[in-house]
Amino acid sequence: MDIKTYLNEKRLAVEDAMASCMLPAQGPLVSHMEAMRYSLFAGGKRVRPILCLAAAEALGTDPVPLLPVACALECIHTYSLIHDDLPAMDDDDLRRGKPTNHMVFGEAGAILAGDGLLTFAFDLISDPSLSDFISDTARLRLVQVISRAAGPLGMVGGQALDVASEGQEVDFETLRTIHRCKTGALITAAVQAGAIIGGADDDHYASLTTYGEAIGLAFQIFDDLLNVEGTTEELGKAAGSDADREKATYPAFFGVQATREKAQEAVATAIAALAGFDHRAEPLRELARYIINRKR
Repeated sequence: MDIKTYLNEKRLAVEDAMASCMLPAQGPLVSHMEAMRYSLFAGGKRVRPILCLAAAEALGTDPVPLLPVACALECIHTYSLIHDDLPAMDDDDLRRGKPTNHMVFGEAGAILAGDGLLTFAFDLISDPSLSDFISDTARLRLVQVISRAAGPLGMVGGQALDVASEGQEVDFETLRTIHRCKTGALITAAVQAGAIIGGADDDHYASLTTYGEAIGLAFQIFDDLLNVEGTTEELGKAAGSDADREKATYPAFFGVQATREKAQEAVATAIAALAGFDHRAEPLRELARYIINRKR
């Protein structure tokens, strides 16, 4: 299959759905809505919502009626980027080749835009109209899986540990925890959300969870590598910033070549986890390969 065509088709579907469900920039809250929309529609690969859709498709389920769940994942991811870029965090001026949210709307505006996107995500998941396509029990499970991945045991906790580790010598377990939580948790949750939507049995759910954990790790390892080898123009954000901030990364710990090998090992683990799936899981297999062949 042509993974680039697949990714483009799914990205457009996700963006059309986001345009339909996102709050309009009008009324007394127009500035706040504009700040939310600025980062949400600033581009991006939409990897997390696409993984959700692909996981459901691997189980033979049409996920289109549940696109709001995929959109919710992108809202949470975008909120995390807005907050990561803040002066108190990574202090970045560029994101996806554009000025970061706080550079345009101010620090307070950016914080509130992130807060708005995070909470709006759960508004989308809890919309009663989804009950026509998925049971309330499954929807409650979605809320738990996604909120746990986004919270203190997942993305937020990973970011806290990442900030605390700057300029420090950390052991490998700490580095692995940062990557598993900061990036891997929400990627895994995206795959799990697709599994829930697709009605996965216990075995398929476990396999898809293993897949999600492995590509989540591969994604962050390769991000570390791109920060070393990529350019600001390619990445859409400052290259070399990890080294400047003395962050705990795989290249800093293992070196570039060993880091590349570990990313490849993680992808192999992800693909092996899909052995029990048929051709409908081919997009997931190709997505795993794509993750370590991208330029940004």
